[in-house]
Amino acid sequence: MAHFTKPAEGSWTEHYGIDTGPVSYADSISPDHYELERDAIFRRTWLNVGRVEQLPRNGSFFTRELDAARTSVIVVRDMSGEVRAFHNICRHRGNKLVWNDYPREEVSGTTRQFTCKYHGWRYGLDGDLNFVQQEGEFFDLDRADFGLVPVRCEIWEGFVFVNLDDEDRTPLGEYMGELGAGLAGYPFHRMTQVHKYRAEIGANWKLFIDAFAEFYHAPILHAKQAVSDESRKLQGVGFEALAYDIDGPHSMVSSWGGMSPPKDLNMVKPIERTLRSGLFGPWDGPDIGELPPGLNPARHPAWGIDSFVFFPNFMLLVWKPNWYLTYHYWPTSYNTHIFEGTLYFAPPANAFERLQQELAVVTFKEYALQDANTLEATQTMLESQAVTEFPLNDQEVLLRHLHRTARRYVGEYQEKHQSTTPVRISAAS
Repeated sequence: MAHFTKPAEGSWTEHYGIDTGPVSYADSISPDHYELERDAIFRRTWLNVGRVEQLPRNGSFFTRELDAARTSVIVVRDMSGEVRAFHNICRHRGNKLVWNDYPREEVSGTTRQFTCKYHGWRYGLDGDLNFVQQEGEFFDLDRADFGLVPVRCEIWEGFVFVNLDDEDRTPLGEYMGELGAGLAGYPFHRMTQVHKYRAEIGANWKLFIDAFAEFYHAPILHAKQAVSDESRKLQGVGFEALAYDIDGPHSMVSSWGGMSPPKDLNMVKPIERTLRSGLFGPWDGPDIGELPPGLNPARHPAWGIDSFVFFPNFMLLVWKPNWYLTYHYWPTSYNTHIFEGTLYFAPPANAFERLQQELAVVTFKEYALQDANTLEATQTMLESQAVTEFPLNDQEVLLRHLHRTARRYVGEYQEKHQSTTPVRISAAS
């Protein structure tokens, strides 16, 4: 029996018109399908590559490796203060332009120009080619024709996005849809105390999004991390969400979060009682004013967290104690990806607040490791194809939506490029 209100249709899955039958994960085990995803999804959608705080002054830059999109990009704040993006390639012989000791490592810094390590061609921060070594040796070379190749770059609420599709003119704000509009005004810019984790995961990129898009697993997978009495309680009643929303390719799940602060201090660890902090963040969060209307859509008093998935691979989690998380899932093959988890807090005012944040950071790491630890085991058994279809419950509605959306992008790409041999996979809608 549901503990929170379901839609009139009886389930969230039926409410959003999604098929309730068993689901195939063939889209997560096929090398050929992944190659199509690279072109159909990662070269044709808005991708979040960072935040404006990474570009604090004119001349600041960072690079982002986009393996799934077959490229590397430079993001820079030029001398006029405009944020720009370019493909990270020299126009002379195709050398990677910006890198340090290892070509595949991302770098950042401050500069007045970009200089190729190979033959010394120089580019301004606006992308113009400013210098060619022994220019007279070339044949009718017009520098105006050989500037850096620009990449569409726009900013939403301080998040820097790029889009590699030259044909798609959809503005970023429009792409973020109603879910993005509902977050407008949240003080992301005030959360400048940043902690980052990065891990190489032996599973398809969509499978880790699946893991964080439902809470059905929480009372079981995280049982050892929780106090035993609380764990038994959750196993008895489940960890059911307050609300779900689907907006185009994007989605959101809203959940209760009664552990910040907990009603019973005996239900948490001694260090959590001492520091008044834990997985859900410091219990005494900063005052950041009125929250935007897109948060806590159920207006439930027990609300604790909203998790937004902005397709394809950007997940934004806003917590009730006024801090937030981002997850990124960067594919490197059909069964591997790089996971990045970043925690953002308002700068601590004293040592105690810093310790509160540090406890939340290390606690998050332990929970994330538990989630990640299941993925390689899942991937290997999906690839065995001993079972090819799986039942999902109503709390897993966003998993159905994610895979259906990814398959739709691939299908539309195949229809547009008829010369591509179709990849046949069996998957429920």
